[in-house]
Amino acid sequence: MTIEVELAGIGKRFPGVIANHDVSLRIRPGTVHALIGENGAGKSTLMKILYGVQPADEGTISVDGQHRSFASPTDAIEVGIGMVFQHFMLADNLTVLENIVLGAEKLHGIGDGARTRIKEISARFGFGLEPDQLVERLGVADRQRVEILKVLYRGAELIILDEPTAVLVPQEVDALFSNLRELVADGCSVLFISHKLDEVLAIADDITVMRRGTTVGTADPRTATKHQLAELMVGSELPSPETSERTVTDQVVLALDGVTVTDDLGRDRLTDVSLAVHRGEVVGIAGVEGNGQTELVEVVMGMLRAASGRITLDGQDITRLSTRKVRELGVGFVPEDRHRHGLVLDFPLWENRILGHQTKPPVVKGPLLNPAGARTDARRIVEEFDVRTPGIGTTARALSGGNQQKFIVGREMSGDPILLIASHPTRGVDVGAQAAIWDHVRAARREGLGVLLVSADLDELIGLSDRIEVVLRGRLTGTFDPSQVTAQDLGAAMTGGSAA
Repeated sequence: MTIEVELAGIGKRFPGVIANHDVSLRIRPGTVHALIGENGAGKSTLMKILYGVQPADEGTISVDGQHRSFASPTDAIEVGIGMVFQHFMLADNLTVLENIVLGAEKLHGIGDGARTRIKEISARFGFGLEPDQLVERLGVADRQRVEILKVLYRGAELIILDEPTAVLVPQEVDALFSNLRELVADGCSVLFISHKLDEVLAIADDITVMRRGTTVGTADPRTATKHQLAELMVGSELPSPETSERTVTDQVVLALDGVTVTDDLGRDRLTDVSLAVHRGEVVGIAGVEGNGQTELVEVVMGMLRAASGRITLDGQDITRLSTRKVRELGVGFVPEDRHRHGLVLDFPLWENRILGHQTKPPVVKGPLLNPAGARTDARRIVEEFDVRTPGIGTTARALSGGNQQKFIVGREMSGDPILLIASHPTRGVDVGAQAAIWDHVRAARREGLGVLLVSADLDELIGLSDRIEVVLRGRLTGTFDPSQVTAQDLGAAMTGGSAA
């Protein structure tokens, strides 16, 4: 059984914003249909409408030629539409089986029937998952397979994948694409949302391009190029992270010496890490998610305490300092999870300008907060960093992911920092926002900032970094010269296949 899904004339408005206007696309049975577009193009709103998260104001959704109206995701699932969100929705302390059957206990129970069904699906599509595995022990690629298995278990025949390769290394992307081809061969359809145009061209059977809330064209992946797709998306050339000039100085701005971080159970998350970042240098950190890069960032920021070792910033010992003190000494921080650590989504932009900077001008005047100064500087960031928003009174939640990220980068580049820690700065943003963020990182480097760059985008690491360190199981296991390394080399080193 396969289904054909068609959206026609879809429109959706929010106060002051037209999110979708006259959007139309058709997903053929047994195909991978890629949907691409810049942040704010309306892709997320369209997917929420298709999955029943919110209603359309106008237009129709047809499944196998019959008009359908979805009041909730349950309605979408009942006709065979499932969605895997970019941010996984799994409980780490539960098994694969428990995560999959949660909320769907009536289908096959919670015992042998469910276990048998999960094993069948996993084997059919080459997922290699065991029902009794604890999710906390799975890597990011296997967690994604659990999410896909979860919607297949509920009977999905069209699977919406939102940025599915954002945190995968090249070898894991190849494995995912192999899984998707098995799904398609079995009659499923996939709606593939991505900003990685080379991957879109590699996996898609059809491509639809959105810009400014509407569909602006389609492309045939057999004949289209990345440059043509980029021009359709944003009306400009495809950006490159490549950096030609060298600005590294001899002055060390950040140094870690033998730093070890342990968790609550006494297990090492970082082990004996020594690292230096110089002024004018971008040091890239490459690693499969969960191998210690998050702990590396958080121990420098004072969010975690080192069990041993020493951290200095511009020669000053910051090993035991609070996050507030670290920031006051001149550290800008772009967190990996902008919603959790970067923004208060229901605050207006001008109040988000204050976050993390609440002790420094222009957002304070003497001992008091300075709302006027925060508003003025928020306007500067919006203009200087091309943040697309109706105004600084707009809540952060109302902005697209790319515009949220540009605002955070602008805020963290304010106040003359000496070190910028950027963790996945372009994750989930379009090529236009990506190019803008790359330009700001290059500008920071030229101005003498040290930059610690953590990214799952290996081309980004290679293009922007002066040196790349690989972290594996909490240890730095290799140093690479970006001018001589390939993404495949890094991917192998990140998974333990080789060392520098």
